[in-house]
Amino acid sequence: DNYRDNPFHNFRHCFCVAQMMYGMIHLCNFREVCTSLELATLLTAAICHDIDHPGFNNNYQINARTELAIRYNDLSPLENHHCAVAFQILENPDTNIFAYLSKDQLKTVRSGIIELILSTDMGKHSELMQKFKGVLDKGLDYNNQDHRSILRIMFIKCCDISNEVRPMEVSGPWVDCLLEEYFNQSDREKSEGLPVAPFMDRDKVTKATAQIGFIKFVLIPVFESMNRLFPQLEEVMIHPLKESLEYYERQKKTEDMLQEEQAKTKLTRGQSSVAG
Repeated sequence: DNYRDNPFHNFRHCFCVAQMMYGMIHLCNFREVCTSLELATLLTAAICHDIDHPGFNNNYQINARTELAIRYNDLSPLENHHCAVAFQILENPDTNIFAYLSKDQLKTVRSGIIELILSTDMGKHSELMQKFKGVLDKGLDYNNQDHRSILRIMFIKCCDISNEVRPMEVSGPWVDCLLEEYFNQSDREKSEGLPVAPFMDRDKVTKATAQIGFIKFVLIPVFESMNRLFPQLEEVMIHPLKESLEYYERQKKTEDMLQEEQAKTKLTRGQSSVAG
């Protein structure tokens, strides 16, 4: 009941992210180096990471000066809201899955969940990627708590944006859902006189152009960085990403050829009209 019926940010997205988290934990044998509290934190954060998402992103919240933006001082308003709603639910004795933890354990779990959910703000993506690559270059030390922290963050980041590692018959409809949500936002932004991001504008973006950039500049670098620690990701996740990229590049080429033919036809008709 706490996930809204948005085209993309809904309970089905929550389920997919949680399922991918479970799968990655097993695929990467992460259980061997994680404590039970860390595993519980990862799975709970995955389930709660977009809870009560309104369907309009942080840029809209900030530009429209919404209640959430004002409440959280423009600092990751959505992610802070997801955290707050999650812990409101966990305060209920009927839904408090951590009721039997000690105070110290609960403090650890709470701080861990907050850290993970806040890290799903894509506005922090470059900063977190740079930090993770720095740790990899030095050599990840599982005895270093900061290293463990950034690795947990990378797990939830991978899972949050993992649709394209799934088969095309699964990932394709999810792109349609995301674009629908983007277009709903950009339509509202236009009507309210707010800035519109080009990648969300129905007049400027296609499914192919949206995915090519995202796969090439976000997804592949993220998963290739994780692959440095977990080589088993190569076949299961990186290969599908590259296949998806090739698919959308072919689709864009077809779209470009069609547009070119339409332009030629329009020009020919115009010349015929003038000649007539």
